[in-house]
Amino acid sequence: MALQIKDISFRYGTNLILDKISFEQKTGRILALLGPNGTGKTTLLKSLSGILQPFEGSSLLDGEDILKMSVKKKSRLIAYVPQNTTTVFPVKVFDAVMMGRKPFQGFHTTKKDEEIVLEILELFELTKLAFKNTNELSGGERQRVFLARALCQQPRLLLLDEPTSSMDLKNQLRTMSMVRKLADSQDLTVIVSIHDINLAAMYCDDFLMLRDQKIFTFGEADKVLTSPNMEKAYGVEADMNVYDGYKHMILKKV
Repeated sequence: MALQIKDISFRYGTNLILDKISFEQKTGRILALLGPNGTGKTTLLKSLSGILQPFEGSSLLDGEDILKMSVKKKSRLIAYVPQNTTTVFPVKVFDAVMMGRKPFQGFHTTKKDEEIVLEILELFELTKLAFKNTNELSGGERQRVFLARALCQQPRLLLLDEPTSSMDLKNQLRTMSMVRKLADSQDLTVIVSIHDINLAAMYCDDFLMLRDQKIFTFGEADKVLTSPNMEKAYGVEADMNVYDGYKHMILKKV
């Protein structure tokens, strides 16, 4: 078991955001984090990454408490890609991706570091953009850069906060397909916050839906992606059908 979450609770001041969140996630699987805005998806991802510290509960990665890990060890094992990928200062794409190798570097960049960066740039079709500044890129291109940087860390746990929100349709499919292949080939555990139910159904194995600070439902597509669940969690009417082997949601007008 790669990831074990038990009774994670978090609040901002007196505002309770997460209330006793518990679940387990195996390696090599992608978990879609679902729910309307404001249900705590980003807070949960930040809690799992160690950026935020819950006031209650524990998060174990391969049996080790994430909050008790050293910063260096945590940065080698866990990669987090935030929803906001804007950069304040101009940084070349190559250098931005190379930052993912920092946890493994001494005083100098090695040939192995450069080889890994070049391979990841090629994988994400960023080679032609390698020497452009990140603040000159489109939102979707920047998302690919930040995801590439995360994968340069060669993590065991990859946390993605709406990674395809600024991408066009082709790059949404391409990005999720790459994440799927990496999860399979590297036995990588992935948790992705996502609003596109159909995209999640195509590439994810498990689904965790949040509502009212708690887990509303958790499991595989047949259990979670149902019309009653969509109405209760999102307040929308939707037909859930199987097409080409995966669940497909057709929304009805509000």
